[in-house]
Amino acid sequence: LTAAWLVLVILTLVSLGLSEWFRAAAWLPLLVAAIIWFKGALVARCFIESHVAHPFIARVLKTFIVLAPLALIATAFYGATLARWATL
Repeated sequence: LTAAWLVLVILTLVSLGLSEWFRAAAWLPLLVAAIIWFKGALVARCFIESHVAHPFIARVLKTFIVLAPLALIATAFYGATLARWATL
């Protein structure tokens, strides 16, 4: 449990550092999305204990963990288009 917290803190600091050092890099949203996916999977396994949950709950968690980084990538690369689609 302590190792999981340490990994989460390190990944958060790495994300913060990457956003400062490589602010204009086109690949940065992809790397941040991968970090978010890994952090979500770590939280689900270590804190929510998805590996012992009912299969339906585990699938819902996996779906959410995948959708959050995909939404980040979609808004990073297609933000203006998505905003136009969402306006009334």
